[in-house]
Amino acid sequence: MASVRQFQVTFDCADPERVARFWCAVLGYEPPSPPGGFGTWDAYWQSRPEEKRGAWFACGDPTGAGPRLYFQRVPEDKVIKNRLHLDVRVGTGLVGEERLAALEAECARLLALGAVRVRLLTADGFNESCLVMQDVEGNEFCLD
Repeated sequence: MASVRQFQVTFDCADPERVARFWCAVLGYEPPSPPGGFGTWDAYWQSRPEEKRGAWFACGDPTGAGPRLYFQRVPEDKVIKNRLHLDVRVGTGLVGEERLAALEAECARLLALGAVRVRLLTADGFNESCLVMQDVEGNEFCLD
């Protein structure tokens, strides 16, 4: 039986490039180069039929360690909580006040990128604290 070694995470969204560039800034990811024959993504999109312009965008971990993120435009708005979300691991190995300080520092950085702070979930004896946030289109994620 074959085992999967790579996967990509796909986001449904209204503005794929905007959401992709937000996640590039969050994770240190990079968008791919424009398709062959095009000097910029704008030039590529202008070559496409109007209804397909900006229909998708992607980004990847420049080290190759993390999964590719793919963003596709969908017509419907997000109306309920995500069934899947990313945990951005900024507090790994930290506990108590040290962990909270790391979460708050990253939260401040992401707020400047357009993220929204939702709520702090405090340590409960089983799980350490984490911060629930939303990206630029309201998709939930956690600073963990």
